Amino acid sequence: MSPSPAPLLQNRLDVHDRKQFEIKLEYQPSGADDETRYLVETYVFLPSSLNIDAETYPRSAFYADIHNYVRFKTPVMSLAELLSSDSAPLARLEAGLLTGLVSEADLVYQSKLLSCIFRGVLRRFANGVDEQCEGLARGPAESVCARLESEAHTVSDGARRVLERFRAWARSANRYRLQEKTRASIRLVDEYMSLTVEQFFRKAVADMDALPRSGVYFELRKELMDEVLREEQYRKDHQLRSVISPTGDNEEYMHRFGFLKKFCMNILFLSARRNQKRQGWEEVLFALAAGVAMAFATSVAFWAQVRYTQVSLNFFLIMVVGYMMKDRIKEGMRRIFSQVASRHLYDRTAGIVDPVTEKCLGTCEEKVDYGRAVRVPAEVAALRSRDDFITVSQGELTETVIRYQKQVVLDVELLPRTERGVSGITDIIRLNVERFLRDMDEPEYALEYVDLEDFSVGRVRGAKSYQVDLAFRFIVQEAGQERVSLQLVRLVMDRNGIKRMLRLYPEQPFRPEPLRSAA
Repeated sequence: MSPSPAPLLQNRLDVHDRKQFEIKLEYQPSGADDETRYLVETYVFLPSSLNIDAETYPRSAFYADIHNYVRFKTPVMSLAELLSSDSAPLARLEAGLLTGLVSEADLVYQSKLLSCIFRGVLRRFANGVDEQCEGLARGPAESVCARLESEAHTVSDGARRVLERFRAWARSANRYRLQEKTRASIRLVDEYMSLTVEQFFRKAVADMDALPRSGVYFELRKELMDEVLREEQYRKDHQLRSVISPTGDNEEYMHRFGFLKKFCMNILFLSARRNQKRQGWEEVLFALAAGVAMAFATSVAFWAQVRYTQVSLNFFLIMVVGYMMKDRIKEGMRRIFSQVASRHLYDRTAGIVDPVTEKCLGTCEEKVDYGRAVRVPAEVAALRSRDDFITVSQGELTETVIRYQKQVVLDVELLPRTERGVSGITDIIRLNVERFLRDMDEPEYALEYVDLEDFSVGRVRGAKSYQVDLAFRFIVQEAGQERVSLQLVRLVMDRNGIKRMLRLYPEQPFRPEPLRSAA
């Protein structure tokens, strides 16, 4: 039975830290069409007391608060495939070293690709453990427990075999005349894979915290932690400073781990080359405004020449008034055309480029609208009307609405292909909310409280927070069909940052509809 195809668009909404909200989008074309179009609309509903509008928070400031990463999706392989497939990075590394037909740059590339795929396997395992532990916490089930035990044994054994085989290859590579930079890169990949085992196996054991600490549950923890301790000892034996200290601040550990992750995953990242598409159209519109104003001024001058002599006072006054009107017509039409441009043109346009092949895989366009320029779709407004507070605020209390649109068009023919089909693209957007916090009140107050026994007056703590709603509309257009999905979350914030995120309306499955243009 063939595996079910991956969804065309997946998303993950989460709080990255106290000051950043993260949107992770995974674009996965099916390959049924030469071009796939993705449109993501984000509606931010802000209380008016936060003093956010187009003047206090202009487009340039909004874009400055957005940090964007675009990369290829990590290829999906199992540990068994990593060990047995001829197309896996391990096999390519071994074959490349034997034949000598592979460049050193490709050896480094395949090593990094191995670490990325290896990380993906362990991450999926750790996430699966978390989900299964939640089910076991609600009520132990023998089948779930057996599956968890089997998966843990398979993954720990497979991870150890992958590491042993890669390290054996790395030792054999030392016998060849490789550049020192290549040798150092291989050592760093080895260290990162060791840390990856520690990261996700520790996470899996931490997720088992609510389970009993005896029997099979104890053996599960012990097997995973034995692998963690083995890798920790390996790094100590090689004098690597990426070892957690129970008493220190682990600054060196965090620095090395962050650097190694960026170093190994940079082979997947794409570049966004911006162009000034909107600016060019605006210049055309502004030139048209200047032409209309000049045509008016010239008409007035021709009429004045016919009606009055050029040396008369009337001719002079008419020319002055004509120039004044010309200037106002020009500026007025510039404002009108600017509003038209902002309504129909995107603010920023960029090409998504593979830095290795220099091929443009698609385009990315972004746009921000404020206040009255934002038309909230009926289905988005309906999501928010389920809350009485929101229903009242929409009608009587003012709020600021910001709409951020992002449209990505991918050329499917240029995307890499794997054994599982077309390789997708991951788009990570981080929005810094620090500007939203500036006009917030103090996060804590003291409330007077009366004790009912002796009527003494005391004080209790009162926390002041603000609620910011984010509604998302995800649209995918492919093969003559349009698929739409909605999601609504709420950020609870105070002056110190984001306290938590609430999922008010979880994402619903995409509903396919014919494209309007195809109807």
